[in-house]
This record gives sequence, C-alpha cells and structure tokens, in this order.
Amino acid sequence: METPKLFLAPKVLIFSAFVILASASAWAQSNGASGISAQARAIHDSAIVIDTHADTPQRFLDENFDIGSTDPKDIGHISLDKARAGNLGAEFFSIWVDPETNQGHFAKHTLDLIDSVYEQAARHRDRMMMAFSVADIEHAHKQKKLAALMGIEGGHSIENDIHLLRDFYRLGVRYMTLSWSNTNEWADSSGDIDDPKIQHHNGLTDFGKQVVLEMNRLGMMVDISHVADKTFWDTIATTEAPVIASHSSARALTNAPRNMTDDMLRAVAKNGGVVDVNFYSGFVDEDYRKASEPIGKQAAKEVKDYLEKQKADGKAVTYIEVDRIEREWAAKVPRPSLKSLIDHIDHIAKVAGVDHVGLGSDFDGVAGATPQGIDSAADLPKITQALLNCGYSAQDIHKILGGNVLRVFREVERVSREMQLQRVSSNK
Repeated sequence: METPKLFLAPKVLIFSAFVILASASAWAQSNGASGISAQARAIHDSAIVIDTHADTPQRFLDENFDIGSTDPKDIGHISLDKARAGNLGAEFFSIWVDPETNQGHFAKHTLDLIDSVYEQAARHRDRMMMAFSVADIEHAHKQKKLAALMGIEGGHSIENDIHLLRDFYRLGVRYMTLSWSNTNEWADSSGDIDDPKIQHHNGLTDFGKQVVLEMNRLGMMVDISHVADKTFWDTIATTEAPVIASHSSARALTNAPRNMTDDMLRAVAKNGGVVDVNFYSGFVDEDYRKASEPIGKQAAKEVKDYLEKQKADGKAVTYIEVDRIEREWAAKVPRPSLKSLIDHIDHIAKVAGVDHVGLGSDFDGVAGATPQGIDSAADLPKITQALLNCGYSAQDIHKILGGNVLRVFREVERVSREMQLQRVSSNK
C-alpha cells in the first residue's frame, strides 16, 4: 500500500465445478487473454504463479468485498475468477494499517485485516485455502485452490513489542515489511527520510536488529520494500536468512526512492533473496513518474482534506472514497505500455540474476495505475508471453513467476529450524 497508495511514492458438485470453470473462461476472454500463444499458455499454466503483494484486504474490510464476486463491473484486480483465469496460485495479502488514521490501535486494525482474509477463505473453501508454508502452497496448487498468505506492511503494526510479532506469526503472517512509508521507532523509511521533522535512526536501531533476527528464528520473511537505503544495508548485515523485496522495482530505470539501486539488487542476490517487481506505473516508468508528480500533490491534498473532514465530523475513514479520489486523478496520466514492467523484470534478472526476481504486483493498492494490458490478475499470462518474446526459457519464466519465491521461502523455513534447534541446544 502506498500513501495515498497511488502517489507516495467446499463444494464438489459437478455443476459447481462447471460454473467455476466457465466463469474463469469468461474472465480470460474479457481480459484479452486470447493474445497468448499456445506455448506461453502452456508455460504459464504449468507454473506455480505467486504474487507477493496485494492490498485486497482493505476491500474485504472496508467494502465488504467478496473475493468470489462475479460482478463484471468490479474494477478490482483480485477475485477468485480473475485469479483462476490468470493461473494465480498463491497471493500474499497485504496487512496494511494506515498509521495516520489508526493511531493508538495499530495492532487491533492489524488483527481486523488478518481476520478478513480468514473469513474469505472460510467462505470459499472449495476454491481458496489459508497457507502458511511452502508445503501449503504446493498442496493448494495440487487442489487447484488459491493459496492465501499474509504479509504485514509496516513494522508499526507490532507496536514495538516482540511478543506481538510472535503472535502475528502464530496467526499466519509470513512476512513483514520493516517499515511502510512512515519511519517507525526502530526502522527508517524511504517515504520520509528527507523530512527534517521526522526523527530518524540512521537505519535500524538495536531493537530493529532484534526484530530481524526474531523474524529469522520464527520463519517470517524479512521484507525490505519501503525501507530507507541505510535500513536496507543494516538489514542485509543483520539477517541470517534471505530477504525479500515484496513490491519494489529498479531505481536505475525509474528514479523512485521506493525502488532498489543496482548495488542493492546485487546485495539481495548475494544474500540469496528475491526482488518482486512492483507493477505500479510510477515505479516502472520514468515518464509516468515525472508526469504524476504535480498531479500527485493535488490528489494528496484532496485526500488530506477528505481525511480531515471525516475526523472533524467524527466519522470513520472509508478507503472506498480514498480509492475513488485517487482513481480520478490517476486517470489524468496515460498508462505506460507493458514493456515498462517487463524492462524492470529484465533489468533485475540481468543485474541480480534470474534466480532473484519475481512478481509483487501491488494489486488493489495503486488506484488502477498499472501498465496497459494489466487490468487484473487475469492478465498475468501476458507477462509470460512478453518474457517468452524476450527470449526467456520456460525454466527461467517458471522461476520468475513463483519458483524464486518458493526457493527463498523454503530457505527461510530451513534457517528457522536451525535457529530453533540451536536455541534448544543452548538451553540444555
């Protein structure tokens, strides 16, 4: 989730199965999937496709959105039909708590969002299941269900309490972004690093380093998207497991502080981690980023005015309204071509290596501002087609689509087991 997300940066009846397949097919047709070659389709459909970041829980909670929706007018990126049409096998749902509107109850709102994901999975047991491990993702894939995982977006959710971090892991959270666009008490953010009014820490504090090591011990992936550059380097020096960038792109191509420099990309490769490319146009296209800056300031002002009015009137903030405002402003800037997104995947594959790049869409968190042709999860096969056109092999495309994330997740699990065994041995 960006802030506003756009501008800062079980039924087994045969009939039921028929309806599901027919619905997925309709989505594929309506989203232009007919432009996918038989070869690309075969490669895509034989992969475990994993997206490491979608903000759909905001819709679950604030809109009462049902992921099983078949509404053809739904403008969202994620639904079960769209996921099936795009062969999306696993989604890490973002548990993002707005630090401005949730002051004093970060953890409570975190719990509400976690609950919203569980409720969707319970409502659609025939097509979706909660997943907490590599084995769960693979099991869901065999059952042709969407594996639902969760990642906390912003370390402020733990309220500076290591016990809460452990509790969130027990509830199923499998990564945490150390900071969001706000610097918290233990990790500097790229979102406000140049703001002199914010107290910074020169990266990670000692407690922040403890958080990283505890995440390693638990088996929770450490996410360095959003963090300030010094926080990134402190994390790399501290972690005992590979890290992820759940939704970040390449700064060499698009000069946004949320993106990663080539030195960072090489460091993630050396660490064994993975950089999952963000689809937001402002992070993958330099012309779009520049054009959206003045508009972004106007949009941010309108959102701020809305938030202040709601607060003054004693009303709750609804992200339905925030999303509406952002979409209206986003529509003023032409969306870049799909090539912009592919260029970032290709750049990271060349700099860090093809074993260290994946997909971190930021679906449902960028007010629809994705490159042309990527209107929902149903369009993911277009990425496979584009990579195939660029000369990528089926094996390498499988890595990019999800294999690299599985490898990192598996290694994080291994490191966790080792660290826990070491603790047991040291306590004897």
